[in-house]
Formats: sequence, C-alpha cells, structure tokens
Amino acid sequence: MRIGNASGFYGDRFSAVREMLTGGALDVLTGDYLAELTMLILGRDRLKDPKRGYARTFLRQLEENLGLAKEKGVRIVANAGGLNPAGLAGDIRALAERLGLDVAVAHVEGDDLLPRAGELGFGKPLTANAYLGAWGIVECLNAGADVVVTGRVTDASLVVGPAAAHFGWRRDDYDALAGAVVAGHVLECGAQATGGNYAFFTEHEVGVPGFPIAEMHADGSSVITKHEGTAGAVTIGTVTAQLLYEIGGPRYAGPDVTTRFDTITLTEDGPDRVRITGTRGEPPPPAVKVGLNSLGGFRNSTTFVLTGLDIDAKAALVKTQLERSLKDRPPAEIRWTLARTDHEDADTEQRASALLHCAVKDSDPKIAGRAFSGAAIELALSSYPGFHVTAPPSDASPYGVFTASFVDARDVPHVAVLPDGSRVAIALPGETRELSDVDEPELPGPPQVRTQRAPLGTIVGARSGDKGGDANLGVWVSAAEHWPWLVHALTVVEFRRLLPETASLPVTRYVLPNLCALNFVVTGLLGEGVAAQVRFDPQAKALGEWLRARYAEVPR
Repeated sequence: MRIGNASGFYGDRFSAVREMLTGGALDVLTGDYLAELTMLILGRDRLKDPKRGYARTFLRQLEENLGLAKEKGVRIVANAGGLNPAGLAGDIRALAERLGLDVAVAHVEGDDLLPRAGELGFGKPLTANAYLGAWGIVECLNAGADVVVTGRVTDASLVVGPAAAHFGWRRDDYDALAGAVVAGHVLECGAQATGGNYAFFTEHEVGVPGFPIAEMHADGSSVITKHEGTAGAVTIGTVTAQLLYEIGGPRYAGPDVTTRFDTITLTEDGPDRVRITGTRGEPPPPAVKVGLNSLGGFRNSTTFVLTGLDIDAKAALVKTQLERSLKDRPPAEIRWTLARTDHEDADTEQRASALLHCAVKDSDPKIAGRAFSGAAIELALSSYPGFHVTAPPSDASPYGVFTASFVDARDVPHVAVLPDGSRVAIALPGETRELSDVDEPELPGPPQVRTQRAPLGTIVGARSGDKGGDANLGVWVSAAEHWPWLVHALTVVEFRRLLPETASLPVTRYVLPNLCALNFVVTGLLGEGVAAQVRFDPQAKALGEWLRARYAEVPR
C-alpha cells in the first residue's frame, strides 16, 4: 500500500497535492496541517468566526485536485479539520457538489475538550484538544470514505489509520501498528524526510525536494521513498534525521500503541529507498495527551543597531537609559539579547554592526505597546553615537502559551462520523500499560581513536525541534565505527559545555544504538513555547546546527 504525504505544516508547498497526485502511483494521500502554534492560530480564527477554525488552504487545494484524486482512486486523509472538522467536511461536500463530483466525505471528532476544560482541571484555555488515535480514521475508510478529515489526532495516525484499514489489523497488533507509527513519523513533516532541513545537505542535490511516500506492508514494515524524478534524496541519513525529530525516550507513546524506537532497523533498499523493519510495539498508556493553548498577554520588541567601536559600552548605555525611562511602570518581563554580528575593520557598515534586541511582555497592551516602543525611539538623539533601530515604534501583539497535560482515555470521546452521517463511537484500547523508562543499553567499550579539534558537524548529524517549552536535539553518526566515540564523548556534561544556554537546565540523554544516535531533551529552554517567542530561535529548529558548529575533539 502506497501512502504519500503532501503537507508537513499549515503553510507548506501549495502545489504538493497536485505533484503527489500526478507524480506516480498512490493509494492514499495524507496531509499534516496541525502544530502547537497552528492550534493557537485556529483558535484565534474561531474567536472571530465560529464557522472557521480549520486549515482553509486545504479546501483550496481540494478545489484544484479533488476531481483528480477521485479519477485516480486516491483517498485523502488529513487533519486539516483543526478545531472544526465537521465544518470542513461540510464545506468539502459543498465543494464536491459544485464541482459535480460524487465524493464520500467523513470526519473524526471528539478531540475538542474546550467545553469541559473547567471540569477536567484545565482552567479557561483558548483551545484544549486531545490527541486521538487512528481507529476513527479506520471506521471512516471502511465505510467507503474518499476523503477523511480529522481534528487533533497524532500526526502518525494519518498513516496508521489507512494501513490498519487496508490490512485489517486488530487493536492488539502492536508490532504492525508500531511499524506504521514509525512510517507516519517519517512522513509527517513532508520534505524533511527527502533531504529538506538535512544536516549533510551538501552531499546531495537538494533542489526543491519531492514529498515522501511509505510503501506499507502487512507486517508493519515499510519502505520510505519518493516519486521517481523528483528532487531531494531518501537515504538512511535523511530517514534517521526525521526519526529523531521531536521525540523523547525510546518508548514513543501514542493513543493506540507505544512504539519502541530502540528496535527500529534501517537498511538501504536501492536508490532513494530505505526499508524500515523490526519495530516492536507495546500497549498504549492509559492517559491521553492534551494540548492547551491560552492567551498569555502582549509582547513587543525593538532592535537597536550598534555600529563600530565600543559595542558593549553602547549596549550598556541604551539598556540603562531605556529601563530608567520605563521605571514608573516597567513591563512584567524585559529580555535583552546582544548579537555580536560585527566584524573588526569591516568593509561594509552592516558587517561593522551588532544587534541589540529588547523584547517585553505584559498583561496590559498599552504597557507593552507604545509606552515601550515610544520610549525606545525617544532616546534617538540622546543615546549612543550612530543610534538607529530596525523598525518604527509599534503596538503590542498578543501571544499564546502552550502547555501539555494528560487525561484518562475514558474522558475523551472518539467519534467517527461516516459519509451517511451515522456516528460510530470508537472503543477504548483493550489493554493499557503505564509508561516506564527503558534501561540504558550496554555501551560499547571506549574507543581508541586519534582525534583532532574540529566542528562536531564534521561527522555528526543533528535534527532539533520543540515540544512546548522543551527542546529535543537528536544526533547521529553515519559510520558505525564512530558510534563508540559518540556515545562516550557526547555526555550530558559535554552537551552543556557545548551549548551554554542549557547549562542550568535539566538535560536528559537517551541512547539509541540501533540508529547510532543520541537524543537530548532540554527542559524549559523555550520558556512558554513557540507562541510566546521567548528565544531567538523559538522552536529550536537550529539548535542542532549550533551544536554541530561547536568545536570538540572528533575522530580523525
């Protein structure tokens, strides 16, 4: 069964749906449109209009491609329903009628816990959505749906559902389900599996990468590939990078199965083909993850340009002046960041300049708004020489806060609404198992290798990302002979030394020998999450590239 992906986020390449439908054979086309930040955006959309709350891009893509998908017999499964899957399903039916197409549309709901947020102990968030599993999708497909839209399901469920329906898997076929979770995890971020955002991108002709495909088999194994003739690359490296993206320990928990990432085996299966086998699964935990988005207040920022000599003194002067100007009612949070982008004896003014960024937050939009940005501009003729800023004064903008919580699966309804309008309640898992840590595997002996001082990225790949306020950073080596060096050299102590921002934060290291990889989870690095924009790189997307650029003793 060939399952393709055409979206890794809300805003991904619009043409990907048509590219995937015309590029070669497919049975199912999936699209992942939801992320923590996306749910906040959709929540604000819904405040303006209760009929909104879904990814409108998806409807425009279907307007161009629904007839083509029907003609080719490709079924479509997407989580573009966001906060309003019923509304999106209704609009797709109206679109099909307008286009003169006979298309069966179904949707999955039950993830929206906002009406019961208070009784569940969540307070008054803007959004509260449980991460549902794959079995609602299975019911919709078994009922003949051509298009299935969901709200917040786990990203991998978009692949697990079609595979389980096609192969007739049972709820306790844990190994097969886990294999599909792995394939879904590889596909969910689109072109990140085919050479996009890849540490060793210079080794391949990247171009504009094609989107990934999983050739699923009845035992849950798969081959990751892409349409022939498309750009990018599918290698053990690109697949490893995506497997390490936004995970924690070896036990990867989901609502249908807990997947053991320490059992995955990757092998080359020809050009642009990587086979995934050996994945083991265990019963899922009894609790279901819930994503909560709340409005946290208002933020604003000003960036001062500091040029030439005495950069530190200039920064200290304007910092003192601005904070003195705000002393009568300072913002609740003031954060200063000095980026030393300046160069000695620079040949251009820009290369002679550093950037001093001041970001503020407050519950009062006036305090974080013109009271702040106006005070910054008022210093223009009374501060450091060469004073200027990168943008005029502005009003504050609202920001959100993402938190994750958990509820008993029994408190989460999971309903498949079939093409004929009938509703099917999805049963709870027949068996659950509390999560526990996996014992660290026996490590190889310390290597006897000659080393030289060089960037880690000379031989180490990395992929990093965000989970709420935490960041994960997965690293791997392509050559198995370098694995003993990596596992002994890159300890938590060394990790903190290389990335000083993490020195005072909890850092957990997980060992994945089967992938020649380590995964580090840094708790609290991103503060209140991406929507709060606390950090220079608020989603930790480039955290791994910073690590790779740091110098250490690496094998010659």
